Amino acid sequence: MNAYTTFAQVYDLFMDNVPYEEWSKYIISVLKEYGIHSGVICDLGCGTGKMTRLLAKAGYDMIGVDLSEDMLAIASGQNEEGILYLCQDMCELELYGTAKAMVSVCDSINYLLEEDEIIWTLQSVNRYLEPGGIFIFDFNTVYKYETVLGDTTICENREEGSFIWENYYDKEKQINEYDLTLFIREEKQEQLYRKFEETHYQRGYSLEQMQTFVEEAGMEFLAAYDAETKQAPTAESERIYIIAGEKGK
Repeated sequence: MNAYTTFAQVYDLFMDNVPYEEWSKYIISVLKEYGIHSGVICDLGCGTGKMTRLLAKAGYDMIGVDLSEDMLAIASGQNEEGILYLCQDMCELELYGTAKAMVSVCDSINYLLEEDEIIWTLQSVNRYLEPGGIFIFDFNTVYKYETVLGDTTICENREEGSFIWENYYDKEKQINEYDLTLFIREEKQEQLYRKFEETHYQRGYSLEQMQTFVEEAGMEFLAAYDAETKQAPTAESERIYIIAGEKGK
């Protein structure tokens, strides 16, 4: 089953512990550090648009890009900021113009399972960035998948719905699989819960791999930080932010 179809309906419910506001402040601080105080910003893998809306409220002209029509339908339904949402594969990005910066958070890049897909994405980003523009993105590390998540099961039960998350990690292929079993309450029959299943795949990457991808795509590797800090990543970093600069125009 395609990722983020049924799960899109309850994504914000079960992801309410994700510190989007904290993340947005961090991203804004990085944008301003590189002199980007306004202008067009493109959010790749925008999902239901939480980060996109926060950046729009901070004064940026936002474009949200996601492959899931279901996630974008939810984002569009909350679109008071006039954000342009596009249903596209980030590997085949096509914008109507350039952007001062692009961002991608919440491990969207890890859904790219092939190295070529990451390079294609970075090349597309570079193509649509204005001269001097930057791409800020995060990714989950091999360490996180192998050591923190591993073969674990996570469950959560709420009045509106429940989920079972069964996680499996293939060390040889660096592929993380998680099987979601969802029980979602019917709106018209509150005592009735319907069962849905989805399977998601992500791949873990190392900092060294990401730096190589950035450079092979023709971009400039500017910085790498341990998540939400300005500290250098360590062997135990679970999530890393990369800042890549436009190059070649």
